Amino acid sequence: AGAMGVAGLGTFITAVRFLWPEVLFEEERRFLIGKPEEIPAGMLVALPQQRVYVVHGPDGFFAMSAVCTHLGCLTQYERENNRIFCPCHGSRFSPDGAVTAGPAPQPLPRLLLTLEQGALVVDVSKNVERDAILKV
Repeated sequence: AGAMGVAGLGTFITAVRFLWPEVLFEEERRFLIGKPEEIPAGMLVALPQQRVYVVHGPDGFFAMSAVCTHLGCLTQYERENNRIFCPCHGSRFSPDGAVTAGPAPQPLPRLLLTLEQGALVVDVSKNVERDAILKV
């Protein structure tokens, strides 16, 4: 009788737990940057929390990943030298994401940047071609 009681209790607990979903909350893949006029021409905006750089170049806007293509470290923007660098392994990138030094095999990937309701929106789940520019 005791064994049947323990087995019944275990079944009941399992059935009750089944009713509550076990949800994994993932990071947001799309996020708002701001209005284009808030970023002056020639400016690189670093967003380390989102792991993204947004650049207002001479031809328009583009977004690129801040994750180094060597081993996945988070890069940093060095404003005084106008370059992006990986503090872990020494890779260096130009402000447009091209590799200038170090072990990184590829440039920083460009990310989808769109204009929605007058604001710039980056989608980190979608890569685009290196020459993709958002003209505003």
